[in-house]
Amino acid sequence: MAKKQIDMGPTGYNKKDWEAYRWCVRNDIAVSAKARGPTEWYVVIVNKGKTNTTPDTFGKKVIWEKIFEYCRYYHEKYTE
Repeated sequence: MAKKQIDMGPTGYNKKDWEAYRWCVRNDIAVSAKARGPTEWYVVIVNKGKTNTTPDTFGKKVIWEKIFEYCRYYHEKYTE
């Protein structure tokens, strides 16, 4: 039996969001989604070997916003 494909919705394109995302990747800060089910995700952040998971889950209209929000936070925190 094949698994259903999970749809996290469109990522959108905002230049500043993607710059922050790339900065995190280059600086070993991983911000990603972890499925709770087919329509809910946690945000997982791995920074300097420490893993944090959001207590709340987010739907497909919000998950990418949250991922980019955390990327912007870390980018701003360490570059300004």
